[in-house]
Amino acid sequence: MKYLIANWKSYITDRKEANSLFLGVKKTIQKNSGCKVIICPPYPFLSDASESNLTIGAQDVFWEKNGAYTGEVTLDMLKNLNVEYVILGHSERRAYLGETDDIINKKLKAALKAGFKVVLCVGEKQRKEPNVIPSVVADQVKAAFLDIPKSKVCNVVVAYEPIWAIGTGLSDTPDNAYQAALYIKKTIGKIYNPKIGTNIKFLYGGSVNSKNILDFISHHGIDGVLVGSASTKKEEFAKMIKLVG
Repeated sequence: MKYLIANWKSYITDRKEANSLFLGVKKTIQKNSGCKVIICPPYPFLSDASESNLTIGAQDVFWEKNGAYTGEVTLDMLKNLNVEYVILGHSERRAYLGETDDIINKKLKAALKAGFKVVLCVGEKQRKEPNVIPSVVADQVKAAFLDIPKSKVCNVVVAYEPIWAIGTGLSDTPDNAYQAALYIKKTIGKIYNPKIGTNIKFLYGGSVNSKNILDFISHHGIDGVLVGSASTKKEEFAKMIKLVG
């Protein structure tokens, strides 16, 4: 089964619009159950998402369960909202919020220990050679999985998102995305063992829409997609679910 993960980012700001989208996704899923759809709305709409009986994820989380951390959303808060997945390491948080590899590693450890499933994002800002995945991707993977127990790796989905393709309308090629999958799986295989590397789920993210989704989804070794702005357009995302499901 393929993954279709919707990262709403901060595009949706109105509760009524959010609920309309939840309802639309739910109706579409009921008729197309061939893919795993996960909705990751902004924090204020997580409660409504939980009530809609959709599989939901948070766009980030703090690494402590609770405490004196002004402005942070904690693991315990998410548990109370029936959140199942957490996105970590997204390039926008790395770029705009100053998240380091060490912070992402702390969050990954805490989220897995608390029983969440994680969508771990990695990717490069640019490429010197068009068809070569830069070593910074392997560096991000190694840093994220530092001291992560082998038994927890099965709860991580790796999303490769070339930063130059996010929100630009320029997507990578399916062949390059597949090469990234092999590269990342090989890196994880070296950290643990080849079987774990082979079995880890791999997603592509970066200007995915209904026109190119099947190019990625149908490619061997790509287990799904992480969708940004296109997932906030009701008809467009419904079309994507139907194509995959």
